[in-house]
Amino acid sequence: MKYVDEFRASPAAAPLRARLGRLGEALSARPGTVNIMEICGSHTMAAARYGLRDLLPPRVRLISGPGCPVCVTPPGYVDAAIELAGRGVTIATFGDMLQVPGSSSSLAQARAAGARIEVCYSPRRALELAAAEPAREVVFLAIGFETTIAPVASLVDLAARERVANLSLLVSFKLVPPALRAVLADPDLSIDAFLCPGHVSAITGTAVYEPFARDRGKPCVIAGFEPLDILFGLCGILAQLAEGRAAVENLYRRAARDAGNPIARAVMERFLRPAAAYWRGIGVLPESGLVLRDEFAAYDAEKRFGLKVGAGREYPGCMCGDVIKGKRLPAQCPLFAKRCTPADPVGPCMVSAEGSCAASYKYERKGGR
Repeated sequence: MKYVDEFRASPAAAPLRARLGRLGEALSARPGTVNIMEICGSHTMAAARYGLRDLLPPRVRLISGPGCPVCVTPPGYVDAAIELAGRGVTIATFGDMLQVPGSSSSLAQARAAGARIEVCYSPRRALELAAAEPAREVVFLAIGFETTIAPVASLVDLAARERVANLSLLVSFKLVPPALRAVLADPDLSIDAFLCPGHVSAITGTAVYEPFARDRGKPCVIAGFEPLDILFGLCGILAQLAEGRAAVENLYRRAARDAGNPIARAVMERFLRPAAAYWRGIGVLPESGLVLRDEFAAYDAEKRFGLKVGAGREYPGCMCGDVIKGKRLPAQCPLFAKRCTPADPVGPCMVSAEGSCAASYKYERKGGR
């Protein structure tokens, strides 16, 4: 594509490409492949769109990890939302959840069959829907990583202040650090460094990555989402590896402070507590999620409606779980670009705008560029 060629030929990219080459030469004596995992869907999409993997030195791989919140949400969560819709509840959700497959259906299919599914561009819209129809229950699908947790959790405070009693949250919040621990614990994976997510880090700060650098010897570099940001971050990682050191570096200081966002974290602490969470492709990870505290049980859709969100069933042959963990490339799934396409997806990695399969289908498959 034209913008890929323009980026590669740009004066700003040239010095970074040259530095990557020099760092690759400095690492040439290192045995084996250097595996760098990026754990943000925005990094996944940008890397595919601008062909950044093609610019890496030989034996350096950029692997996509569990950085897409839609992708790691289990099908059982979608099943629970569809069940609520079948009971006459209005489901309010961000648009990227509509096509995510449950065990046998999706929210889009439920809406086509008559269910009340409302797409929101802000969590506040769910409150407005509930206030407009006090006699009708409204459930907001509360998924996401640290980036979006605080504004969604603040709905509880807004509902209490405005005396909106018919709003609740179906919570499936996930935390990034436990996923990194799970990746490093997997004997089938060998990860040398992490390209850390800018948006998440703007909330958490840098301290959450210190154990991975200090105790596990894995360089952790926070980067932004423009192609130059990513190349800059990759240079930072390779420089650490070439020097034989491991540290946390924040190369996205225009948006992410080392201390993060203490106001957002205070909101999360006030309304939520850590709990085990089920990750598609990974399984149950202890204290990897956040759930509403007991004092806010009235706003917890699972408790309010007597639900139990389970794992659900995945489509036979779908390898989203392995793609999420970085064990498979999207094209290695036998369903990719055949049974599973953006127009008719069977796995969430093909649905989300931040999914590895969607990125690969659009930008990396044969004929895609």
